[in-house]
Amino acid sequence: MSKNKKQTKQGADTITTKIAVFRGKKVRKIIHNNEWWFVIEDIVLALIDSNDPKQYVQRMKQRDIELAKGWVRIVHTLSIPTDGGFQKMNCANTEGLFRIIQSISSPKAEPFKRWLARVGYERIQEIEDPELATKRTRALYKAKGYSDSWIEKRMRGIAIRDELTDEWQKRAIKEQREYEILTAEISKATFEMTPSQYKEFKKLKRENLRDHMTDLELIFSMLGEASTTEITRNRDAVGFEENKQTAQQGGSVAGKARKDLEQKSGKLVSSTENYLKEPQDKKLLEEDS
Repeated sequence: MSKNKKQTKQGADTITTKIAVFRGKKVRKIIHNNEWWFVIEDIVLALIDSNDPKQYVQRMKQRDIELAKGWVRIVHTLSIPTDGGFQKMNCANTEGLFRIIQSISSPKAEPFKRWLARVGYERIQEIEDPELATKRTRALYKAKGYSDSWIEKRMRGIAIRDELTDEWQKRAIKEQREYEILTAEISKATFEMTPSQYKEFKKLKRENLRDHMTDLELIFSMLGEASTTEITRNRDAVGFEENKQTAQQGGSVAGKARKDLEQKSGKLVSSTENYLKEPQDKKLLEEDS
């Protein structure tokens, strides 16, 4: 649960920090490379029966030789703003944090270890039977308060997106940055906004944009990506530049359909609505009433 939030300047970068409360202990975390990194000492202090997390970490690394070997890969020293100014502190992202927790010998850490074991087992099941992953995703959206009709569209959108990225991969699109640019081209042609601009439009930060789209927004996102896949195949586009053109063309199909609907309905498709505070299903009931 978020307890406190700061925004401060260090050089040219804006740093967002938060203090979370975990088992009654304050845990500092900071955005680095677009993901949360947690202060290791704070996490260790919350999970051990000791007031000296630094010494515990040193003993833990002596016990776990493999953890010590990989320490430099999973731990970054980041500047954390404190009441006394910036201090360099060891931090880990979620994946690194789970690895460290596995090496903590404390009853307080056991629930996390059991949870990690269960998650690992579930992932193995999903590899053997991919349908289980789909079922779990549906259940997760349902638990978050999404309607069945919205979930169907969201799941179909995921399938269409996967089909498109698979097609790109076959056509010499390899770099993550290229995927991001092509996606942005489709979005610009469909909604006249890139995904980052759309997130700002909806007042989102790190949240998944499509998890906050209305039914119509999802439909036009699907149309743009499905059209791009079809055009890409028919044109046999290869390489980044050719696929950039087909992405623009596919998005324009959805963009023209969106504008036509807006003209005839008198209502914009793109909405500032999000589901940060109120579940989608509850908003849907309010609109219908």
